[in-house]
Formats: sequence, structure tokens, C-alpha cells
Amino acid sequence: MFLILLGIVVFVISFSVKKMNNQFSPFSNTIRILGLLIVVIGFITSCIKQIDAGQVGVQQLFGKVENDVLASGLHVVSPLLDIKSVDIKTQNYTMSGVHDEGDKAGDDAIRVLTADGLEVIIDLTVLYRVIPAELPRLTRETGMDFKDKVVRPVTRTKIRDNSVYYTANDLYSKKRDEFQTRIFKSIEEDFKKRGLFLEQLLVRNITLPNSVKGSIEEKIKAEQDAQKMEFVLQKEKQEAERKRVEAQGIADYQKIISTGLGDKQLQYEQIKVMKELVTSPNAKVIIMGGGKSSPVILDAKN
Repeated sequence: MFLILLGIVVFVISFSVKKMNNQFSPFSNTIRILGLLIVVIGFITSCIKQIDAGQVGVQQLFGKVENDVLASGLHVVSPLLDIKSVDIKTQNYTMSGVHDEGDKAGDDAIRVLTADGLEVIIDLTVLYRVIPAELPRLTRETGMDFKDKVVRPVTRTKIRDNSVYYTANDLYSKKRDEFQTRIFKSIEEDFKKRGLFLEQLLVRNITLPNSVKGSIEEKIKAEQDAQKMEFVLQKEKQEAERKRVEAQGIADYQKIISTGLGDKQLQYEQIKVMKELVTSPNAKVIIMGGGKSSPVILDAKN
């Protein structure tokens, strides 16, 4: 649009130069042609708009926002339209107590009161993106600075509203996921009304008062010790049961041996042993006793 206005100005100046009848008068036609050329170039550049990948274009005509958005690529539009490109890729907004880690400099963590009246500090990251079809309405109602007008205040307010339903212990341990799911649904609903889509809500850190944190850690340690002791007792019981079964097996075995083996069985076992000794390649001397006495076997090598 600027080139079109510049070309018109140059074109008008060419007529003034011609009327002056001075040393520049012979160049009036050249100046006129130059003005027309600038107008043509300005018209072409104003009519052809490129929207980069991951962006859409919002069309405004003298402040009025058009309902149609331009997708990524080249478009031929009216030179009177003002096209503003808006990023529709995933964006993040971080509120953190660590300096220069969040979108705001300094301590930007969210301080909330829990159900038991304690102050808890929460670091949070919001992942969201603009809904392309809702962008004209978002532009009319909120403008382009929706981060500060929608994302930040809605997130902080909803977290404070929902934290009052949980104690500090709940947020720090067993109900943290439930709390995160609850605030996600609450923020998602408000974002959708504004034309934003909430992708994910990341509770990065929850900081408790030192006294509360210490007591919670002691409680958790006590529970872990109790579980460990229960495991040890269970293991000892199993070991005692194993020893009892082993002792019972030995007793049963001895009983069977004492009642089941007779003289004939013992003689049979003795014959088997002697047979193995006889067939052995090693030199040996076998002295057989009389009656019920056991034989004496001497190794000839020694």
C-alpha cells in the first residue's frame, strides 16, 4: 500500500515539474512513467500475499475483521486489505519461580492456598494453540495479545480456584495427578470459549512450606520402613516353613529307613558294593569275615 501511495505522489509531482518550465521539465514524462511503475509494483505486491507454513492470515479492511482466514501459501487479495499472520503451531506459556525460566522475568510462580490453609507454590507450563476457524472472533474480542489477556489470567485463576479442594499433602503426593486433570478440564473449557485449544498442562513443580515437606517426607519414610519390615517378616516366615518341611522330610526318611530295611536288603546292598569294587581296575585286597562281620577291603597300591 505504501508503494501505491508513493507512486501516486511521484505521478502528481511529474505534472508540477512540467509546469515549472525549468531544467527538470524535460524529465517530466520520465518521472510520470516512474510514478506509474511504482504504482504497478505497489499494486502487485499488495495483491499477492504469502502466508508461511504453520500460520494463517487474518484479513482486516479499515479495522473490520473478515470472517475468512487465509491458509498457508500464496494468495491474491485486495490491496486495501491488511493481512496479519498468526502462528497456529503449538505454543507454550511457562510460569516459574526460577529467574528467566518463565515468560515473565523474575519469580512468576503461582501461589495458592490449599484446603488446610497452607500456601503452596506451583510452577506450570501451558501447551496450547490457536483454533484457525475461531481466529477472526479471537481477534475481534481479544486481539493479538491473547497470551496476556487469556492464557495467563485464566490459568492462574483456575489453579487457585481448584487448589482449595486439596490439602498440601494431596498436592504433593497421592492426588497430584487428579489435581492436574481437574485444572486441565477447567482451563480447557475456558480456552475453547475464547478460540484456543489446550493441548497439555504440565505441573512442573509443587513447593510446600519446609515444615510440611519435612513431616510428609518423614511419614513417607515411616511407611516405607513398615513395608520393608513386613517384607522381612514374610521372608522369615517362609524360611521357617521351609526348615519345618525339611525337618519333617528328614524325620520321615529316617522312619522309613529304620522300619523298611531288613537283613536281606542290607546283604543285597553289600553285594552291590563288593561287585563294584571287584570290577574296578584298581588293585585291592578283600578280606571276608565270618558270620555277620563286614568284609575288610585293602588297597594293594598302598
